[in-house]
Amino acid sequence: MTTATESPAASVSDEHTPITVTLKILRFNPEVDSEPHWESYDVPAQRTDRLLNLLFYVKDYIDGTFSFRRSCAHGVCGSDAMQINGINRLACKVLMKDLLEKDGKKTTITIAPIKGLTTLKDLYVDMDPFFEAYRAIKPYLITYGNEPTRERIQSQADRDRFDDTTKCILCACCTSSCPVYWNDGSYFGPAAIVNAHRFIFDSRDEGAEERLDILNDGEGVWRCRTTFNCTDACPRGIQVTKAIQEVKRALLFKRV
Repeated sequence: MTTATESPAASVSDEHTPITVTLKILRFNPEVDSEPHWESYDVPAQRTDRLLNLLFYVKDYIDGTFSFRRSCAHGVCGSDAMQINGINRLACKVLMKDLLEKDGKKTTITIAPIKGLTTLKDLYVDMDPFFEAYRAIKPYLITYGNEPTRERIQSQADRDRFDDTTKCILCACCTSSCPVYWNDGSYFGPAAIVNAHRFIFDSRDEGAEERLDILNDGEGVWRCRTTFNCTDACPRGIQVTKAIQEVKRALLFKRV
């Protein structure tokens, strides 16, 4: 309930109070544009809206040519990764109340495609190089010999060694936040190394040596400069830099 002593900004705290937000989006259409350019849109919103809702509004009611990836809208598929106010995030996991100006002033949110991958149209980037690196580290269980006659049992302690890296949703937030990847697209990138870690340290897997040989390449794990950008960017809270360092140690000491 608003009282006479409350400031105008205090009334905005009501989750259902309509507000207007300006989305400043980096647009690019290869059919008509020679380079990307910024366009701004005033969009109605509520504090409980996700940024993804506002992007849908732009596409549905303002400009149907606006392109961006999306799928599950629940932070599981990783499709809607983009730069939001200069930070890699998932649009479906960002609430407006976390982006609004604290003094009640009109809010402008900048949105751009993730870096390091070629922009195909608007926020839509070419993910092929990202997935090529992912496939190169053999992201699947490798075993040799006869199939077991019973389920492959694993202790909780063994599971704990790689549990964190099983959370990866391949959104590319980490890889596209890496300055090494920006400057050298041939680097495997954090996401590929994280997924290699997931199997290298899995006690049921027998392909660790193969993956370590792959990552020992000049464009592999040694290109990491430990800037922690990847860890900060991960929407799943994975300790990405820690995982990369564990792979480095496995190579140095020849021991998983």
